[in-house]
Amino acid sequence: MAKKLYVGNLAWATTSDSLKAAFAAAGTVVSASVLSDKMTGRSRGFGFVEMEDADADKAIEMFNGKDLDGRTLTVNEARPMTERAPRREGSFSRGY
Repeated sequence: MAKKLYVGNLAWATTSDSLKAAFAAAGTVVSASVLSDKMTGRSRGFGFVEMEDADADKAIEMFNGKDLDGRTLTVNEARPMTERAPRREGSFSRGY
C-alpha cells in the first residue's frame, strides 16, 4: 500500500517532475505533485509525494530538514483533509 507524504517549504522553481526525481533516490515514487495557485499559476510552496510504505519512511529520514533547490524541506506523513467551515461572503467580496 502507498503512503502519502507532505513536502513543505519548496522552492518556487521546484516542479512535480523534479520533486519526483529527487524522491526517487529513496525508492519507488507512485506520484508527485506540487500545488499551484489557481489565480497566478505559481507554486504554493508545498506538494505531495506518494510512495510505498517502506520507501516513504526512508524518504522522510532522507529529506526532512535537508536542502532541495536551495530550501530546507519539511517532510512528514500527510494528514487527511479536515472539514472546513464554508467561506463567508462579505461586502468586500461583492465589490460594494
